[in-house]
Amino acid sequence: MDAVRVALLREVLAGTEWPAAARRFAGALRSSVVPHGGGLLLVGTAVYEPWHLAAHLVDESTWSGLPELTPTLVRHRVDPGDPAHLAVGLCRIEAAGRGETLLLVAPERPGAGLLERVYDARRAGATVLSLDDGDPEVRGLAHETLAVTGDDDVDLDTVQHLVSAAAGENSTPAPRGRRFRDRLSRLADLLTAPPPARW
Repeated sequence: MDAVRVALLREVLAGTEWPAAARRFAGALRSSVVPHGGGLLLVGTAVYEPWHLAAHLVDESTWSGLPELTPTLVRHRVDPGDPAHLAVGLCRIEAAGRGETLLLVAPERPGAGLLERVYDARRAGATVLSLDDGDPEVRGLAHETLAVTGDDDVDLDTVQHLVSAAAGENSTPAPRGRRFRDRLSRLADLLTAPPPARW
């Protein structure tokens, strides 16, 4: 979804909690992955793989200059011929630890095996975020959650668009750019300054 469509979506949802909630959640996501240089693992349930969110986060990481937002899509079923970026199985969650972020997208209750893996990753120091249907067990595992239930006026796909767009906004590459521009400016000043006077 391009910036114009996201802006229209936000306009339609103005006056609801969703734009602010998505920005809050996206801020938690950014603050979890950027300081650690990435380590974002994205997993869905056995029934739902968050392909769409993965693609949008890749786009946002490129547009915002934050490669840390690029997720590793963790899949429940990996086939032998799958390309490397689609061949990451659930064992990757078992290896997750400090400095990594696990984003669980669960439109329905995840299976017990996935919940156990998420719990183990949290105990090992990973930050757990969830976009879910309000399941109390999922919410109990996550450091930050955003729930979309059947009673809400939006669906999970819409919220994923809001979150991914907000993740790339108000990002922190500007200080890096400013430091580079500051160094470049100082170099230009040195190169264009008159030579020191010799007495």
